[in-house]
Amino acid sequence: MRSGWRSFVARSALVAATACVSLPAWCQGARCGAGKDLVVQALERISPQADRAAFEDALQLLKHAVSECGELGDAWYYRSLVEQKLGHDALAKYALEKARFNGSESLQEGLNPLVLATPGGRGLTAEGDAASTPVKPAPPPGPVQQKWALVIGIGHFSDHEIPRLNYTTADANAIAAQLKDPGIGNFPAANVLVLIDEQATTKKIKEELNMIARRAQPNDLVLIYVATHGTPRTMDTAGGANYLVTYDTEVYNAGKFDEDAMFATAYPMVELANAVATRMKALRTAVILDTCYSGGSMKNESAQMNSGTTGAGPANTGPSQQMLARMSEGTGRIVMSASQVNEESLESDELRHGYFTYFLLQALKNDKGMVPLSQVYAEVAQQVAHRVSAAGLHQHPVMTRSSPDADFALRAAEAAARKALP
Repeated sequence: MRSGWRSFVARSALVAATACVSLPAWCQGARCGAGKDLVVQALERISPQADRAAFEDALQLLKHAVSECGELGDAWYYRSLVEQKLGHDALAKYALEKARFNGSESLQEGLNPLVLATPGGRGLTAEGDAASTPVKPAPPPGPVQQKWALVIGIGHFSDHEIPRLNYTTADANAIAAQLKDPGIGNFPAANVLVLIDEQATTKKIKEELNMIARRAQPNDLVLIYVATHGTPRTMDTAGGANYLVTYDTEVYNAGKFDEDAMFATAYPMVELANAVATRMKALRTAVILDTCYSGGSMKNESAQMNSGTTGAGPANTGPSQQMLARMSEGTGRIVMSASQVNEESLESDELRHGYFTYFLLQALKNDKGMVPLSQVYAEVAQQVAHRVSAAGLHQHPVMTRSSPDADFALRAAEAAARKALP
């Protein structure tokens, strides 16, 4: 299986509150860890297309975050954006001052999840309600000028208690090789950034994403591929946030699950979604996720945690439709996931790849990168479902797009441009 590690239920608020009476220093760290998770939950609720109710929900989460950890600068910064969107100008100004005082990294980086990097979708009025008329769409992009890729594959982790993945590094290396192949992807080798195992820290992933976001222009093509573990929405009982498990993610402490360490070190899926939706200016951007999320019975996981036992854990499922939709906001966005949210994304010892990535590699090779990605997806989805079904299991890839006509091939546009030259 793509993801074989057990997930756990968060510690109860009553237990945490009791511990804080005798361990104030630990309590402060725990509260700030919880505050960071609340910020992630708030970010999952807001987008340029969100309605006023979503912003009000997010505001309550951010208020809770700063009450848990008053020095959490990012919580104050995002609260200032939400207060402003709701028309609370004085409160927005106050929150922004607190963000500056507490050194908000998101403020310093100029992050804004409420502004799409490419036109598309609906805007928001000053009152925070969805506008009734669509934003003017961007003109069709011209021939591809430059290509960029970030390819991530993590098979083992600095936290050795996180089970290894068998073929994620092979998947990532094979994807990178095809992108650089002149007969398939024809990406400049220097523009294909590959992060394998210890290279794929949370910090490094964010840095490389930001580098591509700074350099990629509207007529460029961007592809992001990720293969690793993930955490399930169902296991975040406070609000249901997804996290990608990076190489340096800390999940265990003395053999026991440490939720605060995980929240502090894993990469929130919403940050990846926001990077794609609000920072990537390229009008051809594809995200391919061969990642899995442990779902299943919270009761069973709680019993395992309390007893200190380990096990294979419940089934591993794909990222939520909400998160896929968030990534596809804007123009020219294609997002593929290896499985549906209630299914496992499987690896094959026979193929020595994940099923999804194996058939993706085959399709790109056979089509020489000249077929639109929507057609590639249809071929891959059929192959994966058939092959996995033959083994008595189920896996159905998922694709979302920013619009029905959002489509492109890895190298068809540039080939057509060369053909048109005299």
